[in-house]
Amino acid sequence: MRMRLPLEWIAALRFLGQGRVQTSFIIAGAAIGVAVIAFMSALLAGIQANTIRRSLLSQAHIVVRPAEEIARPLRLAGTEEATVQKRTQRVVSIDQWRKLRDEIRRMPGVSVASATVSGSAFAIRGEASKSVLLTGIEPEEYMRVVPVADKITSGSARLASTDVLVGSELAHDLGLRAGDKLRLVAPSGATAVLSVTGIFDLGSRGVNERNVYVALRTAQDLLDLPGGASRIEVTLDDIWEAEKVSRAIAAQASLQADSWIRTNEQFFLALRAQTIANYAIRFSVGVAVALGIASVLVVSVVQRSREIGILRAMGASRRQVMGIFLIQGGLVGLAGSFLGTFAASLLLAIWRSGIRNADGTPLFPVTLDPTFMAWAALAATVVGTGAAITAARRAANLDPVVAIRG
Repeated sequence: MRMRLPLEWIAALRFLGQGRVQTSFIIAGAAIGVAVIAFMSALLAGIQANTIRRSLLSQAHIVVRPAEEIARPLRLAGTEEATVQKRTQRVVSIDQWRKLRDEIRRMPGVSVASATVSGSAFAIRGEASKSVLLTGIEPEEYMRVVPVADKITSGSARLASTDVLVGSELAHDLGLRAGDKLRLVAPSGATAVLSVTGIFDLGSRGVNERNVYVALRTAQDLLDLPGGASRIEVTLDDIWEAEKVSRAIAAQASLQADSWIRTNEQFFLALRAQTIANYAIRFSVGVAVALGIASVLVVSVVQRSREIGILRAMGASRRQVMGIFLIQGGLVGLAGSFLGTFAASLLLAIWRSGIRNADGTPLFPVTLDPTFMAWAALAATVVGTGAAITAARRAANLDPVVAIRG
């Protein structure tokens, strides 16, 4: 037994089929709108992800350090307020840092927490010397925060107590190669002669010129911080939760916790502006598509007023007549969404094959999220249906006799 479609569906499909050229144009317009939204969204998301990845490659999402030391002079009653110079900050250890590190690791959303010792030093080779940022690390944990091992251009990422990793710019300035010796001198006068086991390139000239990595115990000896840790560096599952998690850490431990959002405020504002621009593009194109669908369906009501009058005279209710045009709008939006996502996929494939780095590698990864495609299809269907409301109400309000006389 064949299942019969409701009157609304039969009429809607027949109207769409009778005006094939008109239907093709309206579906093409919806498809172009969906393609633009999908392509631009994927492109902007890829640019944003690449920018964040490159910018945060050499830093943790949250850095926990001891609170700043503040000089508080004693004041006697009746004396004038003293002018106090801000004291120089020393390298001090976080109290009970092992316990705190383990507690941070157990916090929701935290991926990695690694203790480090960081301070200034001089890198000396022969008569040449450079001021550097000396960082003592727990290699296995820290390299999950900053992927130094993946950025080694010469040598290896091995880091024993007698080893040091240096940036490519610093290696160039001091004439270093893997296997050479480098002397590090701390402000206190402590000295260590270490073997350069690896040279890294983290994509930032400043980082490559200034940063050197040694084992945690080596940095503790050089910076006169036996058994201590001056910072805990944290990586999160969701980088946008950094400010929330940093506030939770600071409240729990009474320490200074700086998120990448706070330390890179201008960069974060630029990302927000980019996201807002993406939403504005989506909204503008969506409105244009909705107006296009609405205008064509209103014209369709005028063209088919006689058919609508006949349907009403045969007993079709106002609700059924409205349903005919709402179904048309929904079908047009749905068809446009499928064609649009296919076109967006094709455009992205062309982009990936044509826009590449000089070495032939992709400029940055750009993909069309299947979840976004599903939402785009749903949104286009809803927009198409919503755009048909005006036409549907106009059709439902037609007087059958007047419509038939035409």
